[in-house]
Amino acid sequence: MQVLCAVVDHGSVSGAATALGYTPSAVSQQVATLERETGTALLERIGRGVRPTAAGLLLAGHAAAIDRQIAEAGAALADLRAGRSGSLTVRYFATAGAALVAPAVAAFRREYPGVRLDLGVTDPEDPLTEVRDGRADLAVLVRPEGAPGATGLRLVHLRDDPYRAVLPRGHRLAARRVLDLAELAEEPWVGAEPPGPCREIVRGACDAAGFRPATAVDSSDYPTAQGFVAAGLGVALVPELGLAQRHPGVSVRRLRGPAPVRALHAAVRESAWGQPVLGALVAALRVAAGSPAAPDSD
Repeated sequence: MQVLCAVVDHGSVSGAATALGYTPSAVSQQVATLERETGTALLERIGRGVRPTAAGLLLAGHAAAIDRQIAEAGAALADLRAGRSGSLTVRYFATAGAALVAPAVAAFRREYPGVRLDLGVTDPEDPLTEVRDGRADLAVLVRPEGAPGATGLRLVHLRDDPYRAVLPRGHRLAARRVLDLAELAEEPWVGAEPPGPCREIVRGACDAAGFRPATAVDSSDYPTAQGFVAAGLGVALVPELGLAQRHPGVSVRRLRGPAPVRALHAAVRESAWGQPVLGALVAALRVAAGSPAAPDSD
């Protein structure tokens, strides 16, 4: 149909042949083939030139519209690949949102202002389903050591997030800079983790240290847990990223024997890996995850 459009535009077979770089015979054969396929005459001779029939004009108009749509589609695809348009759906857990996702998104938007981001909190007990099902492009999650493989997904390690002991200010152990986890065995505990992999990491570390903590109060979030600790209701284990807002009534100390750590990953589908915009967001998350940790303090 491009040949027909060229003939209509130039008013002759020879003019179309010159414009397209074909021989006049090849142009005539292309038009004749199209007439056979459509079952109607598309051109009629007028003197030394030709003019389109009504069917020829109709078909040439549709061909021009198709060419415009193809060009528009190509431009839209180029914009998508270059990050000038499109969207990404991102899921994360609460503390990662403040500490990792927020600065990463800010950096990403400076480079890709045309990409729309749909941000939301994921289910901590089932953070991979949305990515696996294609309802999310990326999820930031805690991946416990020894967890089964995530078929069809690529996990990118962002950082290790060690847990710290959070003690009431003036506690007898606060004079020490590093504590053995077993030294907290007889203390009342404030639960800081909701059900899920993070709680299992803390429980596994306590098992390895030879005790099960006696939970006096369960808060299931880090700021509230610090408030209970500051009030003298017990001690808590809180990951480093959960201590960005430090309660003035607590002391924070490092742990050993063992020192529980949660590993933070970004999960994307293997089939989506290699998309430039998605890769840029993963890179921004890795940069944000490399920020220096706040020091332990009173």
